[in-house]
Formats: sequence, C-alpha cells, structure tokens
Amino acid sequence: MKLFLKMMTPALGLALLAGGSPAAQAGAEDAFGTWKDSAKGSVVRVYACGGGLCAQIVKTSDAGAKDVNNSNPALQKRPIAGLVIMSGAKKSGDNAWKGSIYNREDGQRYSGSLTVVSKNQLELQGCGLGGLVCTSRTWSRMN
Repeated sequence: MKLFLKMMTPALGLALLAGGSPAAQAGAEDAFGTWKDSAKGSVVRVYACGGGLCAQIVKTSDAGAKDVNNSNPALQKRPIAGLVIMSGAKKSGDNAWKGSIYNREDGQRYSGSLTVVSKNQLELQGCGLGGLVCTSRTWSRMN
C-alpha cells in the first residue's frame, strides 16, 4: 500500500497542476447544458468546443425565424435555430469565460462573457465600443 501511495502521489500532483481536479473542472460542467433565455423565448445549449465553451440556439419562440439582421446578405436566410451565438469562449476566472457573442438583433459580433451565477443560472454579457456599452441576460437551466 505504501508503495502504491508513493507511486501515485507524483501523478496526482501533476493532474492537479494540469487542472484535472474536480474543483477546477466544476465550473465548466456547471455551465454545460440546456438553458432558457426568457427575454428572447429561446432555448440555448452550452457545450464544450475547441478547449472552451460554445453556445447554440436550439429552439426559438418563432420556429421560422431567420437571421434577417445579419450584415452578410448570404447569411440572412439561415434559420435562427441552430445558430452558434457564442464561440471561442476561454476560461477567464472562477466560473467565467470570455469569447465572441453573436447578436441576432443587429447581426453583429461582440466581445462577451458567460458566468455561472448558480447551478441554475448563467449570465451572458455582451459589450461594444471597447467595453463602454454592455448588456446582459440571465439564462435559467432547463430540466
């Protein structure tokens, strides 16, 4: 038993340094899942992608809604359901990520953040004009 513990201690130390502890990963796991954006009537899925987090609209209150406000005419006919609205989000603090957010209201991308407020709430914030103008939404976990 002593030999086993002696052999495992360095491996455990390396795992903890690499962020492999359950506590280090808990924030991401808490963010993963399906969320309701009550302000928009949308259902959004947060998932792991490219070593960070992404968010995709999976359902809208208007099933036929299109991305009509997109500045690229070639993208204006794509459905809102299925749009990836947050991408490239990298860990920026305890239970927080920063990345690019797509705003379907004006068809533009902004710098943004996603923060786990509680097990059942996420806050999404998008900022423009170099961070001078920001808006946020709270999403509720769906069961």
